[in-house]
Amino acid sequence: MYTAHPDRYAEMPYRRTGRSGLKLPALSLGLWHNFGPDRPVETQRAILRRAFDLGVTHFDLANNYGPPPGSAESALGEALKADFAPYRDELVISTKAGYLMWPGPYGEWGSRKYMLSSLDQSLSRMGLEYVDIFYSHRPDPDTPLEETMGALHTAVQQGKALYVGVSNYSPEQTREAARILAELGTPLLIHQPRYSMLDRRPETSGLLDALDELQVGSIAYSPLEQGLLTGRYLNGIPEDSRAASDSPFLNSDAVTEELVGKLRTLNEIAGSRGQSLAQMALAWVLRQGRVTSALVGASSPRQLEDSVAAIGNLDFDADELTRIDKIVQG
Repeated sequence: MYTAHPDRYAEMPYRRTGRSGLKLPALSLGLWHNFGPDRPVETQRAILRRAFDLGVTHFDLANNYGPPPGSAESALGEALKADFAPYRDELVISTKAGYLMWPGPYGEWGSRKYMLSSLDQSLSRMGLEYVDIFYSHRPDPDTPLEETMGALHTAVQQGKALYVGVSNYSPEQTREAARILAELGTPLLIHQPRYSMLDRRPETSGLLDALDELQVGSIAYSPLEQGLLTGRYLNGIPEDSRAASDSPFLNSDAVTEELVGKLRTLNEIAGSRGQSLAQMALAWVLRQGRVTSALVGASSPRQLEDSVAAIGNLDFDADELTRIDKIVQG
């Protein structure tokens, strides 16, 4: 029987999410990869236990996480039942709906029928009565935003979600979503954008500025840029890496000699800070407090521990930030 570490809240910083009363750990665990039938169950459960012991109270999912789709939620459901039943009120569990889950015209995007049906399926897989955060995973070009946001509002009214969020929305779409939700009486809690040292779009598009103005929280996904910022590619492409596989998220063409050179220089800066490249990349996303939390994945408890160690140094001086910008943008 798993018993959580008594000092689990001693080190992890928690940040208030926008203007809400909800605080999230600086690092949250994403179950996008590594939680499915092709991974040993004991490894999955060991990662979740270690995360909670380190103060990582937020587990982030989506209906399509796996592979196959739905398997990550099912895996978490088994772990919740086996290990975390006494700790449910200490956990923040989020899920999303938006990508393809079942055949036919009602199995993806943002219709009311799809969103609420998907949430019911997610709750069933996880064995939960509610999730803490329910997201619209992507904007639907063919469904009125009022309908998608109305579905999120209904989920809260039904007691199936405590808060709502959006992911992959533009600044303009985010502003409109926040307006609609405010009129309905269910505030927009959080936005989940892709953001890293190598992907500055939330800055350049004005998304972070919009979130600041709206007082909406943010949680960055892919802060390690699909593994590019982990140090695995400092000497090229490892045979067992994502870039060497047929992954749709990172291919070998992206790992150019120029990029490898930038990664090596960034790694030197990380070393001068007493951090690994991955730790510095996570700290960079969390700098200045504009981002509420950064999502990390893990294939082992050790990898998770390495990521969490980033909280030991979240501060950058002006010279470090200038050097990083010149390397990445030069």
